[in-house]
Amino acid sequence: MTVRQEEPRAELGVIGGSGLYALLDEVTEVRVDTPYGPPSDALFLGEVAGRRVAFLPRHGRGHGLPPHRINYRANLWALHSLGVRQVLGPCAVGGLREEYGPGTLLVPDQFVDRTSGRVQTYYDGQPLPDGSVPEVVHVSMADPYCPAGRRAVVEAALGAAWEPVDGGTLVVIEGPRFSTRAESRWFAANGWSVVGMTGHPEAVLARELGLCYASLALVTDHDAGVESGDGVTHAEVLEAFAGNVDRLRTVLFKALEALPVDRECPCPHALDGLATGLPGVPGA
Repeated sequence: MTVRQEEPRAELGVIGGSGLYALLDEVTEVRVDTPYGPPSDALFLGEVAGRRVAFLPRHGRGHGLPPHRINYRANLWALHSLGVRQVLGPCAVGGLREEYGPGTLLVPDQFVDRTSGRVQTYYDGQPLPDGSVPEVVHVSMADPYCPAGRRAVVEAALGAAWEPVDGGTLVVIEGPRFSTRAESRWFAANGWSVVGMTGHPEAVLARELGLCYASLALVTDHDAGVESGDGVTHAEVLEAFAGNVDRLRTVLFKALEALPVDRECPCPHALDGLATGLPGVPGA
């Protein structure tokens, strides 16, 4: 593996585990500086079906970053700075319904934020190191996931004989602890589908940069309130994820190949009519 010095470019991005790009024939490691500090790790550039893809280990390649300490702004900005305009975000989640057991793949169309203290916007009016000052603007999040990205993931899963749950609500908690039984039962009573720790603010920050973003939520366990027993453990989550990582990679690569080259979804227009104040970010 080499560290590339010339200007790297990619059109598609993946934020997920380091093992997801392991089968690529050639991967180039790229270090990216951002106005928001360093991203979780270097970006790894490779080619999937003739398209340049940048992979970013969300927790770092050694899983050294807990969910609440991930520099989400730096991660999305790093991808954006390389030319990435469409992002897929695979993640491990707990199922909030009995029928959503380990091995279920859910493609959410909504999320609920139950985190606290995470920086979740680029548009805070605070000066950046280069002296530019972002405007304070408000971006619509009524439908937080790219419809074209979601469609590509669903069709890729069906093509890989892995029938996904098409739609549902991902509730994002602060972590790194798992839910109490009372919390889990409350989430389920609200009609939410799965619970995870990293889906927010990724989707929001992608929208604020005019990027397409879709999630692949892999259920690794039943959350604490769904069934009796001792509750989920970290080891169980890792074991379940490892047991499904090969077919998740297959679906991910098929989805990357199927993402439209020309974006006709609403995502590129999220900033229409807004003066962002950020260099390189579209707007008025």
